[in-house]
Amino acid sequence: MKKDHKIVIYQVFTRLFGNTNTTNKQWGTLEENGVGKFNDFTEKALQEIVDLGVTHIWYTGVPHHALVTDYSEYGISPDDPDVVKGRAGSPYAVKDYYNVNPDLAVNPENRLQEFQDLIARTHDAGLKLLIDIVPNHVARFYEGKSTPEGKQPFGATDDTSVEYRRDNNFYYMPGQEFQVPDGKGKYTPLGGEAHPLTDGKFTEVPAKWTGNGARKARPDLDDWYETVKINYGVRPDGGLDFETLPEGYGEKDHQEHFLFWEGKDVPSSWVKFRDIVLYWLDMGVDGFRFDMAEMVPVAFWSYLNSHIKNRNPEALLLAEVYNPGLYRDYIHKGKMDYLYDKVEFYDSLKHIMQGHGWTDHMPVVVDGLKDIEHHMLHFLENHDEQRIASPDFAGNALIGKPAMVVSATMTTSPTMVYFGQEVGEPAREHAGFGSPTRTSIFDYIGVPAHQRWMNEGKFDGGQLSPEEKKLRDFYKRLLNFTIQSKALMGEYRDIHYYNRDNTEHYNYRVLSYARYQGDEKLIITTNFDTATTHRFNLKLPPELVNEWALKDESYLLVDQLYGENQKTLKVKDGAASVDVVLKPLESFIYRIME
Repeated sequence: MKKDHKIVIYQVFTRLFGNTNTTNKQWGTLEENGVGKFNDFTEKALQEIVDLGVTHIWYTGVPHHALVTDYSEYGISPDDPDVVKGRAGSPYAVKDYYNVNPDLAVNPENRLQEFQDLIARTHDAGLKLLIDIVPNHVARFYEGKSTPEGKQPFGATDDTSVEYRRDNNFYYMPGQEFQVPDGKGKYTPLGGEAHPLTDGKFTEVPAKWTGNGARKARPDLDDWYETVKINYGVRPDGGLDFETLPEGYGEKDHQEHFLFWEGKDVPSSWVKFRDIVLYWLDMGVDGFRFDMAEMVPVAFWSYLNSHIKNRNPEALLLAEVYNPGLYRDYIHKGKMDYLYDKVEFYDSLKHIMQGHGWTDHMPVVVDGLKDIEHHMLHFLENHDEQRIASPDFAGNALIGKPAMVVSATMTTSPTMVYFGQEVGEPAREHAGFGSPTRTSIFDYIGVPAHQRWMNEGKFDGGQLSPEEKKLRDFYKRLLNFTIQSKALMGEYRDIHYYNRDNTEHYNYRVLSYARYQGDEKLIITTNFDTATTHRFNLKLPPELVNEWALKDESYLLVDQLYGENQKTLKVKDGAASVDVVLKPLESFIYRIME
């Protein structure tokens, strides 16, 4: 599964990407604040994304989810704001898995065709594309109007007289009626604006379990109250009503997993999700990002992912799993290609960027994940996380530069960038539901720094400030280097601790390591300090000098990001060192020129 070169995934929040409207009214309607469309991903836009150094694009929020905008003239039933977060709705409250968000189409009646046209344009640009699958929960009002003939939407044949039955798609609370959460004075739908359906009521009899597993007829405001939990054959007491994988299946490949499940009787929800993912694969989607995968049994992932790989062995499967103790199960038994490396790699880098973490921790993290490092996706931003430039994170997009170098080069892991990150988007807007620091996923809003790059649809950066242009150029240089470098898919050697022990003026705000394969030998060093220049004589450990077969002579080092910085690596009596000067937030990727 390990690739020859790095993968770079560009996450775009699809309804925000092409929006040029700059009104940004809190709780603004689609008409007031605007919305991006599939058609905004023009050939030029996609080519610019490719030129940034991207191999895959993740279109976030494509499946039809619950939203407040009225599309009843297109035969789409209205959604109740009492069980919709924001005005544009959460992309993780899917209402119809066989269609796409009508907001994203110029002609909502023709929305599926407009998405198919985008698939074709994306492939023509040389990109592969992912969409979301949200297996743990669906919208409180799941309708599935576009479900193909011969198949049933979730819940259509459930026995609602019982809390649980293996082939029910939902869990129920017989005899209890759903009640909308109490806003406790902190929250009112649509910010208190009058709406025919905002009456504090939503009819659901009997009440269903909420998406995060809350078993209350009236969930709390902090529960995922706009969604309901899917039943995978897990009884309310935690018992399993399905066959589990035999011992040793973690070592077996997708094909053997596929053969194991062939002919086996599995819960209804398993089959429904299998049919959904195969539908999108057949349409041309190249892979999926699975939301909150750890809330769904590993055996189901073995079943689903082996069916996906049987249909398309090259499909990319990316999952959100936050419990490091479960990583290996979801990779080996669940057959995931990649998992978010948030809890260890991202969190550690964030602490360093904020000034209260030490770089000494990074080699420890890498060492602890050595056996699965290629399966761990690295990122500094995504739709769930704060923007680097937001005050609550770092307050300055430039602080992300050294962390981005480390994130993209320290291991063989794929890299993910969130749209707007490359131009320093700070997410200052009060969109409606939720608060600033994260670009809103719930409301119609503009993304100002990204809009300046978009330049009214020219996608040429024409409105960017000089600082924003410089930052984007840095990302472009770095990402393009990573997708071309053999060394970054080769060996890793820590040189940080050797220098901590042996090098004067080298400290916990600097990080250094070596990456190499064949004739490409890299020495990477970076400075996380915002105000201090670090000068030191960087040393290579003797065992690395031996492995690289360096002779007692001088070697030219050339920085692969900008090319202007050149240094001399001096080797004498088997000891190799180079004088390094790192300005604040500066990084060098030195290649030994032999």
